[in-house]
Amino acid sequence: MAEFGAEQEETPALAGRGVVITRPRDQAHALIDRVKAAGGRPIAFPALEIVDATESRALRALVDHLDTFALAIFVSPTAASRGLNLVRRRREWPPQLQIAAIGKGSARELQRLGIARVLVPLAGADSESLLAMAELADMRGRSVVIFRGVGGRELLGDTLASRGATVEYAECYRRTRPQADVQMLLRAWTQGEIHAVTVSSGEGLSNLFDMLGTLGRHWLRKTPLFVAHERIAARARELGIAEVVVASPADHAMVGAIARYFRSAP
Repeated sequence: MAEFGAEQEETPALAGRGVVITRPRDQAHALIDRVKAAGGRPIAFPALEIVDATESRALRALVDHLDTFALAIFVSPTAASRGLNLVRRRREWPPQLQIAAIGKGSARELQRLGIARVLVPLAGADSESLLAMAELADMRGRSVVIFRGVGGRELLGDTLASRGATVEYAECYRRTRPQADVQMLLRAWTQGEIHAVTVSSGEGLSNLFDMLGTLGRHWLRKTPLFVAHERIAARARELGIAEVVVASPADHAMVGAIARYFRSAP
């Protein structure tokens, strides 16, 4: 029996909850730690793998003439780390080249790598948020290089071009579907050990859906899915997933959204 006046320890927000984390393995550590800190049991199941893109002659030439650009945009933390590594293997970063990032996660990665001044939206972490900034309203006569993965979204580049910019792409990494132990995940679902799934990209969701097979898709459709953007949520609903929650891509916001969901669950 607790002593009178002593404070009762609060039950951790995710106590007893198994949370599937589908981020690439080298990007999942912080979210795994957050889930553990909230009392949950993280289940790592990468649905994407990130590998370096082939350094083509065109990509090396682009890096060599970075001085000619007015603005460099990094679309993700991966683009920041892989892109800067690509550049620094060949040359110093041009000090006069203005840098922008789609979201605060990308900006933090750039700052970690020594880039102090980054143009970043105050809210949001997508192309739309960056394009809404006043600094990008008039791009006439400006040349822009966008660091991204192979085959990324075209909205950012197309919109900047429509505003008068000349746009080139530095595709510095590729996304692939990893090999994973699907049976491990199916066993965990069957044993009632999975209570939530997190997905941070549309490609990751598509890979997960394909990897799971018929039985796994059945379980996925019955499990609350927490996603980083409304675009991903729309695709999840098309796939028949019953409960989809949109949260900010930031780790603390994702874990907070999961905790709020289970606090309000009957």
